[in-house]
Amino acid sequence: MPQEAVLTMIIQAVIVVAVVFFLAELGDKTMLATVTLATEHGLFGTWLGSTVGMVAADALAIVVGRHLGTRLPEKAIRVGAALLFFAFAVWLFVEAASA
Repeated sequence: MPQEAVLTMIIQAVIVVAVVFFLAELGDKTMLATVTLATEHGLFGTWLGSTVGMVAADALAIVVGRHLGTRLPEKAIRVGAALLFFAFAVWLFVEAASA
């Protein structure tokens, strides 16, 4: 594959991931927590801390995803991710209801 085609694929992947990530994160609890922290702490410290935390969480997700992707079928990973997402939603709902 020509080097120019590889570079185009990388740029397209970065743009797609960035846009999807941005849209998925709008209004989630992490964003709301960051808004709250920004009201009490400095702008730069809040931005830097939230960026470092998100990068660390994403790095872990990438490492685990790559590891699982070599050992499990994609459908099993999708079903497992959906079940975990649902379990966390139930946990947060129960936590909020009991507060």
